[in-house]
Amino acid sequence: MPRYAANSPDVIGLAAAVAEWLPGAGLSRLPVVGSSLGGAVALELARSGAVGSSVALSPIGLWTRPEAAYALGSLRVAHAMARACAERPHWIAGHLIGRTVAFWQLAARPRRIREAATTGALRNLARSPGFEPTRRAVRTYRLGAFTPEVPVPVTVGWGTRDLMTPPHQALRAARLLPGARHVSLKGCGHSPMSDDPEQVTQMVLDAISG
Repeated sequence: MPRYAANSPDVIGLAAAVAEWLPGAGLSRLPVVGSSLGGAVALELARSGAVGSSVALSPIGLWTRPEAAYALGSLRVAHAMARACAERPHWIAGHLIGRTVAFWQLAARPRRIREAATTGALRNLARSPGFEPTRRAVRTYRLGAFTPEVPVPVTVGWGTRDLMTPPHQALRAARLLPGARHVSLKGCGHSPMSDDPEQVTQMVLDAISG
């Protein structure tokens, strides 16, 4: 894999950086779990054999050009909103409607996200210096087909109510990763951890124990 270029935080570069870091940290053949961008990174780590197993939740890269523009464009709007209220995130976090507007594309049930979690997420998004470079870098990424010889077990989970990377993209994942285990996360959005942490936890435990 190519070495990571700090000025180009694309999926392949991020996966290469993780693969390079693991041995130095004394970690070998460990299971990895990633969501969205992290899901694509987890899949590329599996392709290289740098990890012991891989779980990807709604990974990016299974989109068409218009779908990528929609997903990354909606995130850009969310980033602008977070920056606009960076000093007073409670303006959004403190109201059910505000939380729904802020996280409709990420969670199936944004009203259930706690105010403290919303405040922290908005602050992190507003202050993230890598947001825009990463958003630009990943827009052309497309997941390549896996061969049957992929050396590690792979599980792909997809929320049935994902509005960022809609569930029909899971059908493309099934075609490109025929040897993977594919799981539908019932009632979950793009970030299923906030919608149903128990369901996601069970899926991950099944994947790393199997």
